[in-house]
Amino acid sequence: MNKARTLTMFAPYLLVSVIHLIALVRDADSVAAFTKPVLMVLLFVAFLFCLPRVRGEVAVLGSLAILLSWLGDVTLASPGDLGFVAGLGFFLLAHLAYVGLFLRRVRTRRPRPLVAVYAVWLAVFVALLAPHLGSLLIPVVAYGVVLGSMGALALHCNGWIAAGGALFVVSDSLLGLSRFLPGFTLWQTDFLIMLSYLLAQGLIAFGLVRWAWSAHATAPASADAEGSVVAGRSVDADE
Repeated sequence: MNKARTLTMFAPYLLVSVIHLIALVRDADSVAAFTKPVLMVLLFVAFLFCLPRVRGEVAVLGSLAILLSWLGDVTLASPGDLGFVAGLGFFLLAHLAYVGLFLRRVRTRRPRPLVAVYAVWLAVFVALLAPHLGSLLIPVVAYGVVLGSMGALALHCNGWIAAGGALFVVSDSLLGLSRFLPGFTLWQTDFLIMLSYLLAQGLIAFGLVRWAWSAHATAPASADAEGSVVAGRSVDADE
């Protein structure tokens, strides 16, 4: 993996993420509203340009997950339950894309005992929110099952992806608790939700890039399972 190229491509995402988080802390609503839809676009560009191959399941499913997350970001910003349900649907599809990708391509470890943590998390999360969800009970429970599955499968991947999956669960848990659990308050809840979310997406994308370069470096020269190699990119595998 070319470290300098990767850092250069991810730098705009990191910079705008910092600006967005500062805007949340300082209550600069206009800046936060402007930067939020830009974040996943920058991550999408960084992810694609850092991969060693531009076709195949890693590129397609990873890009799909990021773009669906972008749609989720945009729709969650809409007022009312309709925007929330639509955003929930887009993030559900994003998690399903990650689940498919983790299952089919990037698993590097055997099942780990820590997987049980996500089952406990789901049971506690549903128990806390169920009395307050009303008609949203089934959609939220379905979302929780898929989210927990994504987090559990991420544990079977490299450390970057595993950490990203865990942080995604943290972010969505905070979002659900802040929206539905009466009396739930934390210092700068929106900041904490977005901090864990942006770290999650960035770590997953970076972990996928590292996995792709590692697989590319160890694959036979004749293999073309992941598509064509982008001309002019050097391989500097560090895994």
